[in-house]
Amino acid sequence: MARGCASRCSRPVSDASPAPRAGTLSGARLECRLCRFMALDERCLCVCRCPLLWVMRTRYRARTPCPNRWGQTAAPERASLAGHSRETALSTAPRIDIDPAAFWADPYPMLANMRKEAPIAFVPQLGSTLLTSRDDISISEKQIDVFSSHQPAGLMNRLMGHNMMRKDGEAHQVERRAMFPTVSPKTVKGYWTALFQAHADRIIDAIEPGRIDFMRDFALPFSGECLKSITGLTNIGFAEMDAWSQGMIEGIANYVGDPAVEARCHAATSGIDAAIDDMLPVMRKNPDQSILGVLLASGMPMESVRANVKLAISGGQNEPRKAIAGTVWALMTHPEQLDLVRRGEVTWLQAFEEYARWISPIGMSPRRIAKPWSIRDVAFELDERVFLMFGSANRDEKHFERADQFDVRRDTSKSVAFGAGPHFCAGAWASRAMIADVALPTLFARAGRIEIADDEPVRIGGWAFRGLQNLPARWLH
Repeated sequence: MARGCASRCSRPVSDASPAPRAGTLSGARLECRLCRFMALDERCLCVCRCPLLWVMRTRYRARTPCPNRWGQTAAPERASLAGHSRETALSTAPRIDIDPAAFWADPYPMLANMRKEAPIAFVPQLGSTLLTSRDDISISEKQIDVFSSHQPAGLMNRLMGHNMMRKDGEAHQVERRAMFPTVSPKTVKGYWTALFQAHADRIIDAIEPGRIDFMRDFALPFSGECLKSITGLTNIGFAEMDAWSQGMIEGIANYVGDPAVEARCHAATSGIDAAIDDMLPVMRKNPDQSILGVLLASGMPMESVRANVKLAISGGQNEPRKAIAGTVWALMTHPEQLDLVRRGEVTWLQAFEEYARWISPIGMSPRRIAKPWSIRDVAFELDERVFLMFGSANRDEKHFERADQFDVRRDTSKSVAFGAGPHFCAGAWASRAMIADVALPTLFARAGRIEIADDEPVRIGGWAFRGLQNLPARWLH
């Protein structure tokens, strides 16, 4: 006889399992939080704090091998929590449910609701507690002894290797200092900007007048060619660079546990490893200012060199590509603001910084709770996963008036688009040079006319990494 689940879904727990003996659950309720079930029997004993079933930290017996052994997913509904350790704990934050598809399409209404009703909230569909207010994020990101980037079981470490972004303290600083000669303001201004300009001019020269996809025909190849130069992987094409970046970005945001997405990520990292192997003899003979060149010269262990090159590719292609196309789209859909820039009343950098606040290319950064901690009435537990929602912080009404509007005249000094603590984006100066010093002014100077095409909708998506998917346009020299 079926037993109903203890939540409100009224789904039967099992049609076949015997009723548990008194005391099996030590008085705890069995809740089917995502309308799945666990049949009780004698065969498996485990300790679980699974938010899918919310067996209140008690022991239970499972009819089959426990489907909540973290890292294994027995059904798509469970996959949203894949990647946790078995000992994952939960905060006392209010629970808020989301529709993952709607959140991907447009996270801002739900994030605004969280900021208003529960600025710290546990979202079961993401298996994580979200911090959504700018003040909480700005403070917490700097508290690395609590909100740790060191996440041994996290998606980035597992799929890309242990890079500086997932290290704290001196371990992080050692690798950051090793990379700094490549991405310092001095090197960017004196070395990379001229190369960026050459890439932009060559790509624009090849654009045929007429109907184009601005993302495909400029933003993608420009970002890819710049990143080839910066990483030192000049032995590949920009299309490979873009595919590898996209594969890794999708992989490390794969909180729904899609095996096809993970497979593409593994293919991307394997391709990068092969490209690095091909360039090693060249770099050792003739080291240069590239990331691969300076990291090899620093004596960094090879596994860390590989991991940090992959880190640079994952963010160095995806974010600039989307930010270039996004800023162009924002200016073209706000022509009065484009006029302000063209008249010199605001700078191209201000336009880019406002776009990065408005639609933050990096909308989230994960952290692990390194010790028990509380913020106001919310208590966190050891090893809990927390998401710092940068995209929400940058629309916080307490700091930005008319936060949902694009306004190039806005003071963006409180934006956390590049981070706010010791993990402030190491490539920020290179990104600003690529986008604000080269791409935007060159595009609008070289184009006789550019306008958004009306035969295809502009698609925007993502919450962990957000931006335009395309930009249909008409281009005239």
